[in-house]
Amino acid sequence: MHEENKAAANGCGKIRSGAQNGAALLALMEKTGYSMVQQNGQRKFGGPPPGWEGPPPPRGCEVFVGKIPRDMYEDELVPVFERAGKIYELRLMMEFSGKFIGVCVSLDNCRLFIGAIPKDKKKEEILNEMKKVTEGVVDVIVYPNATDKTKNRGFAFVEYESHRAAAMARRRLIPGTFQPWGHTIQVDWADPEKVVDEETMQRVKVLYVRNLMISTTEDKIKAEFNKFKPGVVERVKKLRDYAFVHFFHREDAVAAMSIMNGKCIDGASIEVTLAKPVNKESSWKQHFNGQISPSSENLLGFPNKEDGTQKSLGKPASLSVRLNGQHSPSPPEVERSTYPIFPGIKLTPISMYSLKLSHFSSAVMHLDYFCHKNSWAPPEYCLYSTTSQDGKILLVYKVLISSIADDSQSYFMPEKLCTTVEDAKELAAQFTLLHL
Repeated sequence: MHEENKAAANGCGKIRSGAQNGAALLALMEKTGYSMVQQNGQRKFGGPPPGWEGPPPPRGCEVFVGKIPRDMYEDELVPVFERAGKIYELRLMMEFSGKFIGVCVSLDNCRLFIGAIPKDKKKEEILNEMKKVTEGVVDVIVYPNATDKTKNRGFAFVEYESHRAAAMARRRLIPGTFQPWGHTIQVDWADPEKVVDEETMQRVKVLYVRNLMISTTEDKIKAEFNKFKPGVVERVKKLRDYAFVHFFHREDAVAAMSIMNGKCIDGASIEVTLAKPVNKESSWKQHFNGQISPSSENLLGFPNKEDGTQKSLGKPASLSVRLNGQHSPSPPEVERSTYPIFPGIKLTPISMYSLKLSHFSSAVMHLDYFCHKNSWAPPEYCLYSTTSQDGKILLVYKVLISSIADDSQSYFMPEKLCTTVEDAKELAAQFTLLHL
């Protein structure tokens, strides 16, 4: 047996409080022929297994298993998982919980979100900078500013050749250790893009168009997409610098996508893709993963669910990504349960800004947290009202965001009115977060 295998097994034996446990692992390796090494806070069993030929299994073949009991190790885990099929590799982390295990598809994430990038930097500059300090860079995705196409939006996505390359890059780029262009950047995992099955996508007849000028009208977009074949566009819904173009027939949508992608409208080079269907169980937190919640979908004026459309802004996957929140690639939903306060429990005063973003469920709190983390002044809400034809009072908030650093100000106001103050404020906060 290789010396590194013995070291891994014997080392584990000490951690597992018994030489007999180390012997159990040695016996497992002798029986299976798999190797075992310990590095970077985890033990790797296999990868590849004995006699393996060809490339490693493709993405999508890995599952994540959580909440493994503290006293359970490879000699017990391997027989359990082998019931499902041949194991290529098993990686065991060094910290475990004591609850029932949970199993889900592993996110083989190869993309990082990089925030707080100077807005005057071009794609080539960001790509070269990332290649200087990290390995395995495949591409950099940079989106132009909504109002000034010569600038970026202050963030970018860096695509790596493998999940390992992305993980090593994330460690290398942790804020404070690397300051490109003299700036402290924000680094975290970008949630993977939503995967829609091919059968569903074959039915989509709506195009998502991004990088439009703010001044470009729905009528102008409709006219441009009707040029290649008059009368094929059913309707257009534009929101700030992106739009949904609905076609009567799918074949016309596909043809228009091929023709219009990269075309110039009002001086802006547009990007055109098929819109992805909406996930009916999506939540507000998934705004930044290209999904709209049922409530905000109606408020913001997005297409109905039966239209089978979904925005895909390419925004960061969640606000914790934007804020460098310490979250997993697949952040959990906000837990809304209550728990009893037992006698003797110590309660400690804390600031809301010391919490993780997963503790907040409303857009109003998210926006306040976001402003604080960026050293901006708290958001200011200005309430306006009007009266509908049937006499109802309708409300809308305008939000002022002030940057303490450069004394700049930005205003944000949704194009929808609400019947309650709470809805109006929540909508205004959602709209502001979506366009920051």
